[in-house]
Amino acid sequence: MEETKNILSLFKLDGEKAIVTGAGRGFGREISLGLAEAGADVAVIDLLIDGSKETAAMVEKLGRKSIALQGDVSKEADVQKMVKKVADEFGRIDILVCNAGIVSWVAAEEMEFSTWQKLMDVNLNGVFLCCKWVGKEMIKKKKGSIINISSMSAYIVNVPQKQCHYNTSKAAVVHLTKSLAVEWAPYNIRVNVLCPGYIMTPLLKEADPEMLKKWIDISAQKRIPDPSELKGIIVFLASRAATYFTGSSIIADGGYSLW
Repeated sequence: MEETKNILSLFKLDGEKAIVTGAGRGFGREISLGLAEAGADVAVIDLLIDGSKETAAMVEKLGRKSIALQGDVSKEADVQKMVKKVADEFGRIDILVCNAGIVSWVAAEEMEFSTWQKLMDVNLNGVFLCCKWVGKEMIKKKKGSIINISSMSAYIVNVPQKQCHYNTSKAAVVHLTKSLAVEWAPYNIRVNVLCPGYIMTPLLKEADPEMLKKWIDISAQKRIPDPSELKGIIVFLASRAATYFTGSSIIADGGYSLW
């Protein structure tokens, strides 16, 4: 059977070069491992270098090359430096997953502008900066797949917590993704966005049990998934199986936002 007609071969990422931000733990780590399991070499970026090194070691145990980097995605100089290092060491960048993000719960009327600004700097500006500088490298090669991580919060208002700044940032990431998909389609660069619901990351495990129960009760599936359950979506969007996907927004929330 020809390679292009073998359905399983379409999901292979052998030889591809990827960057994952916010990859020191949780969902970012699972994304990195999923890409490596599919055959990609992965550059791991996190604000904390220890987490980056741990994830990179796990990628290398899978037989793939990895680079562990420390950097702040909200700082353009950091992003430019990280992208240059990866491009120099890997030779090119085929896949970017913008996963780094933060959240806090503050009522709008009590929120300091600095709180709003800090979250926007990471969740929105950080995504733009990574897309911009990786996009420059992809444009040179006329090839690439960018996957931004937004949230179901781009489409709903979460309850009972108050987080208007987070919801706004995630909605903006969805529209940024669509805009870049149009701008970069002529360069054979696909830009898509994944909008997960609650995921059982280390941070969520520390949440108030009563809050967790409320979120589970709202979900159609009545559960919160392990991060590993969503890495297959990332591999799909990065692969040749998704060559006709660009500007797409995929909600993976176990039915949380169905009502």
